[in-house]
Amino acid sequence: MQYSPSEPLSNQERIEVFKLATAGLIKRYGDSFACGMSDTELKAALEQILGIFGGSGGPDRLSVCFKGSGLRIWGGHRAFNHIEEKPLFKGATTIAVAREIYGIADPELEQMSLL
Repeated sequence: MQYSPSEPLSNQERIEVFKLATAGLIKRYGDSFACGMSDTELKAALEQILGIFGGSGGPDRLSVCFKGSGLRIWGGHRAFNHIEEKPLFKGATTIAVAREIYGIADPELEQMSLL
């Protein structure tokens, strides 16, 4: 797929950026997903996976940058300045998106019976 540097990211591309940044989450913590993870546990896991600073990119690939501090993930069709640009995902939003994409339940939330 060829990316146009001037076009904004689609929702599908935002999800792809998130998955690229958190690729190690399933490999390292996938067994914990079945029992669920509290926000505190998921935050710690994401901090470990994102690390101090990382990223990737290349021709015909999305550029991705991430930091465990603040659970920040940037992405785009081109190389970008992570200091000047706002992250696509940050803090509690990163936790919420991880729950949605990877199906991680929060055991601290009790669902009332609908019956």
